[in-house]
Amino acid sequence: MAHGSGTGASLADVAKLAKVSTQTASRVANGSDAVRPDTRKRVLAAMAELGYRPSFAARSLRAGNYRSIGLSMSGDMSATGRRYQLEGITTAAARQGYAITLQQLADDAATLGEASRRMVSLPVDGQILYLGATPPDFATFEPPQALPTVIISTQHHPYCATISNDQMGCSVSIVDHFIQRGHREIRFVGGRRESYANISRQKGWEQALRMRGLHVVEPLHGDWTADSGYEIGMQLASDKSCTAIYASNDAIAVGIIYALRDAGLRVPQDVSVIGVDDSLVGLIPHLELSSYRFNDAQVGALAFDLATNPPEGKEPPHILVPGTLVERSTVALANR
Repeated sequence: MAHGSGTGASLADVAKLAKVSTQTASRVANGSDAVRPDTRKRVLAAMAELGYRPSFAARSLRAGNYRSIGLSMSGDMSATGRRYQLEGITTAAARQGYAITLQQLADDAATLGEASRRMVSLPVDGQILYLGATPPDFATFEPPQALPTVIISTQHHPYCATISNDQMGCSVSIVDHFIQRGHREIRFVGGRRESYANISRQKGWEQALRMRGLHVVEPLHGDWTADSGYEIGMQLASDKSCTAIYASNDAIAVGIIYALRDAGLRVPQDVSVIGVDDSLVGLIPHLELSSYRFNDAQVGALAFDLATNPPEGKEPPHILVPGTLVERSTVALANR
């Protein structure tokens, strides 16, 4: 007999109290529609009275799946992009009646192999791996054959589906936006050097400038905070040739703007600034910062879809989701 988890009541006890067959009680426990509404109500009342809970493990064995997706994450889960991608994953899971099994990994132990080994022992039907920096085993990692695996990454992987925001496309859009307004000396201020986002955005900026025959100046890096942006902004205030700054997130961009203005420069008349993430809406009144907005919720939802419905074919898909440049008032025509 199947027993409810955590109680001594069995399905037979429920059936006896509800005055139905054990088979009918089982149908109710497993969510079958082949039960009359009044009968279902009586069985549910008996379950509640006895404290019976259907056995998840037994139900999963019968159905052939757990209705759960594993999610491994390292780094700061409260960061803007991660927060919205996590929302996209959980929303998609809820729509499909799935649960999310989440494990957070320490940065110094964040390898794909370790994350996957820990996840494969848990009751999940697929896994999503989302590590903040490029893991050392990215090129060599081979996922478990029986566990569909998706990596949130800007890099293509030979064995796993990968998905991310189009970080390089973001950089090309920002550089082109500046160039169309007459800017030729465009600086890049990144976040942490080791992050996926920073590496891809910097690479996109460099390639966009070189393809257009423009000068590439050594980029500066902060730590994603406004304070680091302020310190870098003070350095850039003395760069007399700089007319435009591409900041790798909005916090850095705001810090740069404060520094430039404290140094006596006007934004955007003297120096134009664009950030990334469009994360300050509702936080800063009369928001003036132009920013590139990613569709993070879509990235999360698509990652969930790939984990639950792995595509057929030998070549795993690599999907880059484009974003949108939101124009406000921190970009002007170059005046020099």
